[in-house]
Amino acid sequence: MAWNSSVIMQMGRFLLLVILYLPREMTSSVLTVNGKTENYILDTTPGSQVSLICAVQNHTREEELLWYREEGRVDLKSGNKINSSSVCVSSISENDNGISFTCRLGRDPSVSISVALNVIFPPLLSGNDFQTVEEGSNVKLVCSVKANPQAQMMWYKNSSLLDLEKSHHQIQQTSESFQLSITKVEKSDNGTYSCTAKSSLQTESLDFHLIVKDKTVSVPAEPIIAACVVIFLTLCFGLTARRKKIMELCMKDKDPHRETAL
Repeated sequence: MAWNSSVIMQMGRFLLLVILYLPREMTSSVLTVNGKTENYILDTTPGSQVSLICAVQNHTREEELLWYREEGRVDLKSGNKINSSSVCVSSISENDNGISFTCRLGRDPSVSISVALNVIFPPLLSGNDFQTVEEGSNVKLVCSVKANPQAQMMWYKNSSLLDLEKSHHQIQQTSESFQLSITKVEKSDNGTYSCTAKSSLQTESLDFHLIVKDKTVSVPAEPIIAACVVIFLTLCFGLTARRKKIMELCMKDKDPHRETAL
């Protein structure tokens, strides 16, 4: 037992020495972006520009840095890679919301730090704002919406909050659309519908003009075709019978026994 304890103690001392004398760059290299040591969210607005500066802390040799936009690698100039590296994100748009930029240590990709863009903008609405439908048909008014922060959505008709009828109206909402479905459209559904988005920044509306026209009376094609066929066959039979009668008269005129005697 004493021998086993001695071996265990020696092994413990050896591991402790190994840990203490590990190269510092393998154990303590830290990355920062704009002075921050942890992943963070950067608030910005459309049209603005931001600079992200990544640096290595506690390094004992030159370190190569790599930048990524989402999963795609960012091209860097040769002088913008060692120990400190920066990227400039310009002309920021609403589509950049949620995009992340990650700085990684070249020799060890597990050492990294990320920045996510939080692009703040008022509601943006779009859609087919003019539709004409027949009475009795179904129609969908699709209002595409983008907003950050998320907006509260409502439908209005002729400037008044739409009174939803369970069997007649249906509303579906996703992160990018607000849809109003009307089943078996009636004349009373004719009017202007407004898709309204209200956020903490401002309120935006988009008008959809719905015109309900009279239902067209469609004449079934099958009876018409059948009637035409009957008429055609009747004419054919009539012409055939008349031709036979004409032929019989002609044959009688040519009969020699019918000549008058002197």
